[in-house]
Amino acid sequence: MDGWGAAVERGRVPRLDVLDVTSPNPARMTNYLLGGKDHYPADREACARLLQLVPAARQVADSAHRFLLRVTSQLVREYGVRQFVVLGAGLPTPVAVHQVAQSIDARARVVYADEDALVLAHARALWEDRRRTLVVRGGPLQTRQLLGDPAVRRLIDITLPVAVLFVSVLHTIPEPADPAVVLEQTAALLAPGSLVAASHLVGEDADVRRQADAVWREAAGGRWGRVRPRAEVGPYFGALRLLAPGLVDVGRWRPGSDRTAGSGDRAWAEYGGVALVR
Repeated sequence: MDGWGAAVERGRVPRLDVLDVTSPNPARMTNYLLGGKDHYPADREACARLLQLVPAARQVADSAHRFLLRVTSQLVREYGVRQFVVLGAGLPTPVAVHQVAQSIDARARVVYADEDALVLAHARALWEDRRRTLVVRGGPLQTRQLLGDPAVRRLIDITLPVAVLFVSVLHTIPEPADPAVVLEQTAALLAPGSLVAASHLVGEDADVRRQADAVWREAAGGRWGRVRPRAEVGPYFGALRLLAPGLVDVGRWRPGSDRTAGSGDRAWAEYGGVALVR
């Protein structure tokens, strides 16, 4: 039985419309790892277990967030992208995609999508203006529905280039869904000149991967994918035309003035890249 099915059997299917502070939650755990304030004791305890397994977890989370912001800046400045759809938006951070994009071009429009009720509530309160920034419910397996949503279509013109961002998302996609298929199907929905950015947690120690997955899977109520070795992640991007420098530790993706240079731990990192839709 897969993780989701097992969660159903145990009665641990996450209620996305209910705030449960007694169990850990992936969005709040990530918020904690990033130094945020929207977390509870259960989230901190789960993160403590994760950090025992993976001491680099904070640094990797920070590196992935910086990657998200650098990608946004590069795509606006160098590729003229003015439309963004962010999957797995997560809890609000002090600097977000819409702030970066709109600081460069005030015409930029951003749609954030997430399935977590707390994320939706916070993001709508802090980010949404419904003119240039919108927050909607949805996940990485629902890009077709999201891009066809009338509310989204009022902000996003899919006949023009769009950037769809799956940063820190691919490893959360429950099996049997295939991250490679998710990326390919998303790219097929987009106009030429669009871009798809994605990243995936990578671990080279099978036992550490197994134990870390168990922590995240418990927090996600079984709705979790898995951390994979670097060699398994590479083919997910094989059908897409990656921009230089290709698939790399996200801290090394065009770092520029950003001081991050990777996780510093080659055994545990996040690998990602940005693909151009032809």
